[in-house]
Amino acid sequence: MTARTRIGIRGVALGAVFSLPLFSSCGPPPAANRQQVLTVFQASVTIGDPHIVSDAIGRRSIIHSVYEALVRLDERGNYQPALAERWEVEEDARTWTFYLRDGVKFQNDEVLSASDVVATLGRVLDPSIGGAFGTQGVYISYLGTAEISALDDLVVRIVTGDPMADLLDLIVDMPISPASELHRLPGAYVGSGPYEIIEQTDTRVVVAAHDEYWGGSPDYQEIHWVAEGDAGARVDALLDGRADIAAGIGIQGRDRITEDGGAVAHEMDSGLAIIFMANALEGPGGDRRVRQALNYALDREEIIAEITHGAAKPLSGYLPPNHFGYNPETPPYPFDPDRARSLLAEAGYEDGLTLVFDIPVVMPDEMPQLARLMVEQYSRVGIKVEIVEHQDRSAYSEMVREKRINDAAGFDSSPRSTYRVLREKIHSTLQGPWWEGYENKEVDALIEEAQATVSDTERQAIYREIYTIIRDDAPWIFLYNPTLYWGAGSAMTDWKPRPDGLLIFS
Repeated sequence: MTARTRIGIRGVALGAVFSLPLFSSCGPPPAANRQQVLTVFQASVTIGDPHIVSDAIGRRSIIHSVYEALVRLDERGNYQPALAERWEVEEDARTWTFYLRDGVKFQNDEVLSASDVVATLGRVLDPSIGGAFGTQGVYISYLGTAEISALDDLVVRIVTGDPMADLLDLIVDMPISPASELHRLPGAYVGSGPYEIIEQTDTRVVVAAHDEYWGGSPDYQEIHWVAEGDAGARVDALLDGRADIAAGIGIQGRDRITEDGGAVAHEMDSGLAIIFMANALEGPGGDRRVRQALNYALDREEIIAEITHGAAKPLSGYLPPNHFGYNPETPPYPFDPDRARSLLAEAGYEDGLTLVFDIPVVMPDEMPQLARLMVEQYSRVGIKVEIVEHQDRSAYSEMVREKRINDAAGFDSSPRSTYRVLREKIHSTLQGPWWEGYENKEVDALIEEAQATVSDTERQAIYREIYTIIRDDAPWIFLYNPTLYWGAGSAMTDWKPRPDGLLIFS
């Protein structure tokens, strides 16, 4: 079959495939001119195992400073070469060939080879690695039947069991290690990235420039990542000069920085969707009309104002706007209590309906307050909602994964990959870890069609069609997409956050 080279790059907005240089023509600054220390305050500096599936921004930021994958996302959300200088995918959407950079040095002075990639991906797929908050076995579900081989020292081939046109969505989060160092994980971290770890505690991680980094001399001699659990204290550190960047400061932090004038506040839509998954396996949630009523009955503007103080935007479906396949033509559910009552009556609940919702008390931390406001809003249309709070977040994730929820479960849907969301939460034949009973054979068929479609533009059109169908079917209660906030000191005037929220410095 005809192979197609894709050096570059899926555009989130347009799905374009083209080629761009990895660095500007002027190149990175020489070591003599690099800045000495950058200090970042964030909620946590815990790294854990770099091969565990996690969408935690702070953790991933450190990992991506130390490690590299075969491909990377640039500041516009497009795929770019990383350890693979180019790649090809055949029209069957199953056969991928990655051509590695020659002479890449790891931080232990070993040189990258295809055997390192094969060994690392083997570890990623090792079921003993586990997961966080119910993510164990996620990668195996995608690549457990794939054939991963080294064609020569600098060529890796991945042949997936089924078509997988969005394979890069997975590969981008699989950091490559020397094969000789894999047995030391997660006790020691050795990658090929621009920085290597020289100090690590529960509250502080220090990385130093990797002077033999293939991409040139890093911008900073050291980066100090400091854990501070209180957002206000992170803002204090920024304003008194102890931090160059403060992450996750919230809208209150933004207001403080704006009022002070000594630093700059940045904001960006997150990749997070705050939602409730309806139990469509049993009970009222199996009725499309009930699920739609649950969406029409909510005043999202009131919820956003009350719960986030305005730091969010209403969701129009299962994806935030910065996702590949989001359909900008699909509107959010309007607040229409009359329509909600009418749908409930059609479904046989003209005299009212009683439901039980499960919620975690953290992640998202505002969930108890959010649930209380939803209870009050639903009461206005004759829906009585009882709330069951769960203190153990890991156990809660397992309960949802095992499909033991009541009528709905509050969650923060976070994968950046549209493909992962569809496969893990929507596809009714696969019945993934977060699928809660929603069935639509047309959607299932469209997901399969998308994964056999190599063209990004054509695949995005399919995803947009799926987006609108799912919005109308309402397997979830679509709430809001939170806004993220950062503070940057006076020396960081040219810095701004990436679309994926990661703090990655070259």
